Amino acid sequence: MIAKTELIKKVKYHFNLNIYESKVWLALLGKTIATVGEIAEISDVPRSRVYDVLESLEKRGFAIAKLGKPVKYIVVKPSVVIEHMKNNVVRLAEEKSKNLTTIKESSEYRELELLHSKGIKPIQPEDLSSAIRGRQNIYTHLKEIIGNAEKEVMLVSTTTALKRKARFLKPILAKLKNQGVAINVAASAKNNLESDGERSNIISISKELGVPVRKIKINARFCIVDESKILVFVTPDSNDNKDMAVWMHSPFFGKALKTFLNPIWRVKKK
Repeated sequence: MIAKTELIKKVKYHFNLNIYESKVWLALLGKTIATVGEIAEISDVPRSRVYDVLESLEKRGFAIAKLGKPVKYIVVKPSVVIEHMKNNVVRLAEEKSKNLTTIKESSEYRELELLHSKGIKPIQPEDLSSAIRGRQNIYTHLKEIIGNAEKEVMLVSTTTALKRKARFLKPILAKLKNQGVAINVAASAKNNLESDGERSNIISISKELGVPVRKIKINARFCIVDESKILVFVTPDSNDNKDMAVWMHSPFFGKALKTFLNPIWRVKKK
């Protein structure tokens, strides 16, 4: 029985197969064990192609060849196939991560850094600005600029957003503290309400980050690093896809914004 077109499309998409592979695997699933001729008849795939397709499916763990005459193929359970695919994804991701980690030690990477730092045309500070869309993209940039801080980090956010960023911020801030970098963090309470619950929330975040967090009434999210590198969220704390931020390199604006925030850090805790 030939599989339905819609099912073939879904199998092709979810299992990363081509059309012939999808048809042959579905045909084999329906028979559990079958010869090449039987599979060709059921799948409506030309017999001359079924051999190659079965060989491909066998290599990828979708089928097993049973020795004998005629050669028969045994289908692999979908649950086993999925586990096999998951293991392959994890293995490939680990290999890729390892390669990305070690690439910084290569001569090619040093050439790239040299090319960036000594380009033909010097980059002016006012040229270093861009819009960043998507929460993960923004967080990646945030980690980079905070991690490269040399003197000072000022971070203003909401309690909800700080909790979300705590996992990657904590080790970075701990490292900066050991290097003598000044760290100032402030958070606005939910709806800017004064309550024991919100104060406890601020204390909890302080412990989680490993740095003091001041409570403020400014409903904004931005970061200033070394009085010059600035990252400002221009959208409310919404969802991953809608988040947008502006990054700029401006010592003039950075110093002015820092001056505006200085009274917050001077306020003594109650």
